[in-house]
Amino acid sequence: MLSPEELERYSRQIPVIGVEGQLRLKNSSILVAGAGGLGSVVLYYLVAMGVGKIIVIDEGLVELSNLQRQILYTVDDIGKPKVTVAYHRLKRLNPNVEITPIHARITEDIIDDYVRSVDVVVDALDNWETRFSLDKACWRLGKPLVHAGVGEFYGQVTTIIPGKTPCLRCLFQGVDKTEKKPVIVMGHVPGLLGLLEVNEVVKIILGVGEPLINKLALFNAKTNSMEIVEIKKFECQVCQE
Repeated sequence: MLSPEELERYSRQIPVIGVEGQLRLKNSSILVAGAGGLGSVVLYYLVAMGVGKIIVIDEGLVELSNLQRQILYTVDDIGKPKVTVAYHRLKRLNPNVEITPIHARITEDIIDDYVRSVDVVVDALDNWETRFSLDKACWRLGKPLVHAGVGEFYGQVTTIIPGKTPCLRCLFQGVDKTEKKPVIVMGHVPGLLGLLEVNEVVKIILGVGEPLINKLALFNAKTNSMEIVEIKKFECQVCQE
């Protein structure tokens, strides 16, 4: 049930989704992989709207160069683990949400346990090697994966459903997964794409609208345009597994 405090807190969205919809959010669990530019926005809005349980995993410490786009952090947080700072800041935003911070590198050895325990996984990462490890785990365990990536003024977002869509490696099989260059991006672009990821999570949890299943949305911030590309499943070892 929703408490009187929760009914007031969510009073602007309950008329849209109903008490049943709010309870669906409250009873849902999300893994957010990455607490950087995308992850800051994803975490902030999922917590604000009342998702019940969130696991956030990231190995990074707050750096000065993060502050141009990673809105959860301030200069006072430099040198601290991102997930620790995020936990305390988000609990002050909404103490009703159970938040589990994991300060660790995402590897195939540890990720299955976290993926297995949630309803939806959000890819808020900044490198392809880790993304592909996360994608494999979601595929093995049958969990929806909401992906976004950004660069300069551009970004893409899609929702991967094991058995119904291509896996992430299918879609981006040409990328160099070993490349470790810093992401070059305008500060507001991760915010825009992070909100689109939140929108995908909400649609999946509530069962409303049309998630980007078998579709890739390509966003151009220079022209305020979005192109939706239909995608098809390829022959892929990950998918076959």
